[in-house]
Amino acid sequence: MEKPIVGVVPLFDTVRDSLWMLPGYMEGITQAGGLPVILPLTEDTADIRNIAEMCGGFLFTGGQDIDPAFYNETDGENLCGEFFPPRDIMELMLFNEGLKRNKAMLGICRGIQAFNVFCGGTLWRDLPTEKPSVTEHHQQPPYDEPSHLVDIADGTPLHALLGKERIAVNSYHHQAIKELSPRLSAMAYSEDGLVEAVCMPEMRWVWAVQWHPEYSFGVSAESRLIFAEFIRNCKG
Repeated sequence: MEKPIVGVVPLFDTVRDSLWMLPGYMEGITQAGGLPVILPLTEDTADIRNIAEMCGGFLFTGGQDIDPAFYNETDGENLCGEFFPPRDIMELMLFNEGLKRNKAMLGICRGIQAFNVFCGGTLWRDLPTEKPSVTEHHQQPPYDEPSHLVDIADGTPLHALLGKERIAVNSYHHQAIKELSPRLSAMAYSEDGLVEAVCMPEMRWVWAVQWHPEYSFGVSAESRLIFAEFIRNCKG
């Protein structure tokens, strides 16, 4: 069977005015049997539609904060880090085209936040300021080591895949889901109650996690299972 082509949303460096990519995203897809392709950063409707037709699935990567205007907030308190609206716009277009075609989509870190915002949810703009906790959500290297535990909700697709009620995950983020979109279902929670994994029940396979399997797949069986399930669904 041919390897499914997986479109990977590029990271953007505003200082160097350049696209770039962390190798873990690509390697996680490759080891799971997919063929990763870094996508162009475009807002062209026809190009986005062509990309959506070409790929079997999409990986929404980490990166800058999402412009708070997308969830009807402001940043007058300077709680957000850098945001880059052209990427927000491209991802929203790609997400909607993916939904129209029932494509498999996996969101990681920023990806879970983007899915929630695109579906009408909101975000904590800065956890240390707006929702302080003793749980470590912004760990220091090495990033493949676990930072905290997450509880996996019984009866969810993630529970069925992993067969566990609790796993240890790495964590590197300062924003998180605040109000969960009614179109999404929570599959896991952190020790301090943040939503750590979601799915979209109305779709064939739309999942997102707040942690970083692209860093941990080499040492974490759970991360490898998530990549493998993603690629299995990219095959149609």
